[in-house]
Amino acid sequence: MSFRWPFMVVHLSVAVAFFSSCWCSSADAKGVPPSGGQVGVASWYGYQHNGRRTANGEIHDSRLATAAHRHLPFGSMVKVTNLANGSSVIVRINDRGPYAKGRLIDLSESAASRLGFLSVGLASVSVQLINRKR
Repeated sequence: MSFRWPFMVVHLSVAVAFFSSCWCSSADAKGVPPSGGQVGVASWYGYQHNGRRTANGEIHDSRLATAAHRHLPFGSMVKVTNLANGSSVIVRINDRGPYAKGRLIDLSESAASRLGFLSVGLASVSVQLINRKR
């Protein structure tokens, strides 16, 4: 029984080191990698948000490819890729959020539809920064 313990510690150490290096090493003070590369869960804005003001003052239009991110500057363009089916879309950050725990990005209805997870509501995605506005 005791011979398995060291192997389990090695595997756990490797996993921790891998995820730490992927997520934190290239991130700035707010946890946003300078060139993108975040992986997490995406959700999409419900119908009740259409026509309401976003955090940057625009009126949310569910037909546009826009998104909410906690830290990226407004106007930044990101490529969001659905890891389940490989489809991707480029969206513009114009709002703050998501505020649900464990979510990385909130997408407009149009963007979620293009990524193929509109009916499911959530998707595992990668987010790559294309153009960061200051």
